[in-house]
Amino acid sequence: MEQTHTSHNGTAAATPGAQRRVLVVEDDATIVDAIATRLRAEGFLVQTAGDGPAAVDTAEAWQPDLLILDIMLPGFDGLEVCRRVQAQRPVPVLMLTARDDETDMLVGLGVGADDYMTKPFSMRELAARVHVLLRRVERAALAAATPRSGILRLGELEIDHAQRRVRVKSEDVHLTPTEFDLLVCLANTPRAVLSREQLLAEVWDWADASGTRTVDSHIKALRRKIGAERIRTVHGVGYALETPTP
Repeated sequence: MEQTHTSHNGTAAATPGAQRRVLVVEDDATIVDAIATRLRAEGFLVQTAGDGPAAVDTAEAWQPDLLILDIMLPGFDGLEVCRRVQAQRPVPVLMLTARDDETDMLVGLGVGADDYMTKPFSMRELAARVHVLLRRVERAALAAATPRSGILRLGELEIDHAQRRVRVKSEDVHLTPTEFDLLVCLANTPRAVLSREQLLAEVWDWADASGTRTVDSHIKALRRKIGAERIRTVHGVGYALETPTP
């Protein structure tokens, strides 16, 4: 059954443009209420859906700025919701999973999720992740409006900052916004090792070391797309982007 909550005044249509819309898709009423209460306290407009079909319909009608999406849902699961919503329009997605299963996380990232959290989680951390994802969207829009000139070429890897496109061996590679930002961060200092904590701070604006597994999962997803050999792991430290020897 769909659970729908609107803003404090009960109408989404009258909301100021500055207020961001968050759609929470979760079938556990207790979790839904806790998330919605926290996000409204942070100044967001919130609607919720309790199953896959309702989530897709609400996303199409309401046009949220961000989606908080549980993987396990009635109707069809969160992965299918993510595929269908992203096919309508790009929107940042924060996945929730009750299972600490890296396969779930990688599949979620593969269908367009930008970040994930494993239950149980703190509402403070969730709210922080939401702010981070929305800031990244704003930065991407600003970068598109004032792009860097030229294309960065590192051997067979090409990064087009203006169009936020990546090519490997002249073939386009689809990256999520987070994957693109992560690749650019590594490419800014090729061969230099960046710690997980540095990557969290640069890409996610997140300073808590508890998020380092998020980095690891995004690195794995990125490797699958651009080639595992292009990102070197320095055990106990972090990652470096490998480039051809001059």
